[in-house]
Amino acid sequence: MDLFDAALTGTRGTPATGRSGPSAPLAVRMRPAALDEVAGQAHLLVPGSPLRRLVEPDDESARRAAPGSVILWGPPGVGKTTLAYLVATVSGRRFVELSAVTAGVKEVRQVVEDARRRLATGGEETVLFIDEVHRFSKTQQDALLPSVENRWVTLVAATTENPSFSVNSPLLSRSLLLTLKPLTGDDVRALVRRAVADERGLDGAVELTDEAEDQLVRMAGGDARKALTILEAAAGAALADAVPGRTPGDPVAVDLDTVERAVDVAAVRYDRDGDQHYDVVSAFIKSIRGSDVDAALHYLARMVAAGEDPRFIARRLVISAAEDVGMADPSALQTAVAAAQAVQLIGMPEGRIVLAEAVVHLATAPKSNRAYQGIDAALADVRAGKVGVVPPHLRDAHYAGAEGLGHGKGYR
Repeated sequence: MDLFDAALTGTRGTPATGRSGPSAPLAVRMRPAALDEVAGQAHLLVPGSPLRRLVEPDDESARRAAPGSVILWGPPGVGKTTLAYLVATVSGRRFVELSAVTAGVKEVRQVVEDARRRLATGGEETVLFIDEVHRFSKTQQDALLPSVENRWVTLVAATTENPSFSVNSPLLSRSLLLTLKPLTGDDVRALVRRAVADERGLDGAVELTDEAEDQLVRMAGGDARKALTILEAAAGAALADAVPGRTPGDPVAVDLDTVERAVDVAAVRYDRDGDQHYDVVSAFIKSIRGSDVDAALHYLARMVAAGEDPRFIARRLVISAAEDVGMADPSALQTAVAAAQAVQLIGMPEGRIVLAEAVVHLATAPKSNRAYQGIDAALADVRAGKVGVVPPHLRDAHYAGAEGLGHGKGYR
């Protein structure tokens, strides 16, 4: 669940009430209050765009022309929950949030029925935000269809997974799909500087050194929530260590050491079940194929650190040894198979060394995909009907009467 949930709902499925107080996390306090404060999604915020019509309808006709259901697809920390919140608050609608992790069909139907009653009695419209909608089953997603078709609610669903695979076709076809882009380093840097200066944030109580700011941006990895969480931890540490006799009002310096002490290890941005899983595996194999040892070890480390099944990694190495190295170095397949057996035998964390050894062998080996191309060409012939009959001299000649048929005759 989002770090912003506490600011959005008092209890699960209840409307948000006002802005957060000073005790809320920094990431909550710095939630954008208008579309112009949203970072990094300029492609969705151009004048006249569907998102702007949904958030800032000029009149009732514009509101009716706005999409009734939106699916926000993007990596963590790029503003999916923020946009859903703005859809409700800026346009004066009621905001209700459900998490696909905890909510079921019953909870969905309760929210929809409540929204219908409000509409029937002339009450406010409801924005239903469903976080991690990819975790809903087909039945749960189907339960949303009537409310979308009849506009009983404005559905805003967020997902980090590709909706083409994680959202069923009827719901996807009735929704406007908006793809959010990862935040750039400059986007994150601007958010951090705003949080340092803004009265909703740290209100100038601290001052980041250039090295600390660069490190914080790097560690955030394009995730706004992570950046603000790191900033808050570092600022808290710096203020706690401040000299008691310093001049009131002077900002406390947050240096590189303070940032690094605040967060020991940045979380690895890797999702074993989602798109990043496939992206990292793809980069891993392509780095081996391209003989880039350092890159291959980097992506191996990302998979290991994220808790990827080492047997899965080993299987991919066996495939790579046969497909990419092939007959240019047949011993690579022996190494890969031995690595797979060793990982099965000893497990982790020692298995990482075995996997690294296999990766180095495959990445540095000469490459040949002739065997791979050859079997595919042969299969293409077979599927095209180019089979023919087995020549007599190659047929089985070990049964009685075979010699009389000419089987094996002329074979050398």
